[in-house]
Amino acid sequence: MEKTVYLSLGANVGDREANLRTAIEKLAELGEVIAVSSFYETEPMEFTAQPWFLNCAVALRTKLMPKLFLSKALAIEQQMGRRRSQPKGPRAIDIDILLFGNSVIHTPHLDVPHVAMHERRFVLEPLAEIVPEVRHPIFKRTVREMLQALPHNVGQVRKCSDG
Repeated sequence: MEKTVYLSLGANVGDREANLRTAIEKLAELGEVIAVSSFYETEPMEFTAQPWFLNCAVALRTKLMPKLFLSKALAIEQQMGRRRSQPKGPRAIDIDILLFGNSVIHTPHLDVPHVAMHERRFVLEPLAEIVPEVRHPIFKRTVREMLQALPHNVGQVRKCSDG
């Protein structure tokens, strides 16, 4: 059975735009990419002493189950040079699963919906561009409603280019 997966991609090391585009190409091997947001330049959160990120959101239809999808997404990160040496630190690519259909999943390695997506402008702004009416399966609020609920001083986000 096919499900639509919503992803947040980010990069702040190397050619950020090329890294996002390469990740999107590789993700297309896991299913059909049906939407890609514009690219947004975003300030780092939590660990702020690092370069700004380039972020986007991707919608993808896949037949893979969530754990296998996660495994393959992590493999893409590794192939692209992602090293998890510092939590929230600089990275060539970061692929986060935000939503997996309407699934609610809590395992030691995977939480869906993403536990902090509703607090992150760099996630919600690109996602709202492509799927503003998709509902969070726990909060029952749309992506647009979650974005509008954020305080305006939470994370600077600047639209850069079409995805």
